[in-house]
Amino acid sequence: MDIFLFVIIILFASILQTSTGFGFSILATPFLLLLFTPMEAIQINLILSLMISCALIRKIRKDIDFQILKRFVTGSVAGLPIGLLIFLFVDIPRLKLGVSAIILLLTLLLILKFRLAQTKPRDFLVGGLSGTLTTSIGMPGPPLLLYFSGTDTEKEKLRGTTLAFYLFIYSISLFIQVLFVGTNQTVWISSIWALPLVFIGLFLGQIIYRWINQRYFQIFTYLILLFTGIYLLFDR
Repeated sequence: MDIFLFVIIILFASILQTSTGFGFSILATPFLLLLFTPMEAIQINLILSLMISCALIRKIRKDIDFQILKRFVTGSVAGLPIGLLIFLFVDIPRLKLGVSAIILLLTLLLILKFRLAQTKPRDFLVGGLSGTLTTSIGMPGPPLLLYFSGTDTEKEKLRGTTLAFYLFIYSISLFIQVLFVGTNQTVWISSIWALPLVFIGLFLGQIIYRWINQRYFQIFTYLILLFTGIYLLFDR
């Protein structure tokens, strides 16, 4: 394993997660796949993302929209087993290609000022998609990010509700992964070594969060989505 690359991935992904509420899995998972097997990369991502959510949940509690959170959680329950089946039986490169196409198309619509109203059925659907992506490729963020951006959600509400949802989705997904796929020593040793980097990222991310206004936050969101879509498109 390239230790230097591992340090850079975890540190920057932790900063992004803390400052925006959605960035760890989007940034970390694709690059962790360069260093680990798909199972190891996904489980390391799940463990560290869960640690971040646990560390931040008290600070962001006031920003959580609990009604939307409940619908996300309910929807994700249906998506989690679907994602596991995809991970076990579907060709991962083809899955990445499909996810990439969807992310790039929807991001283009957002850039072109396409907007949609937040509704209860859409909340359930987004939760289901996020659950499916969590157990299949370890990336629950894109559906939430696209949805919240399309509804012009305030950055505080986006960050708080997303982190609270991650606390649930990562816990359940990790349990499902270990139970049905298995785990190994590399996953847990690498996660333990990464924890100090995560806490450094938490500290720096909180500072950066205070500097980001709503407009820059939106632009940054689009850049992250474009990066993710393009990376998945070519990483096959």
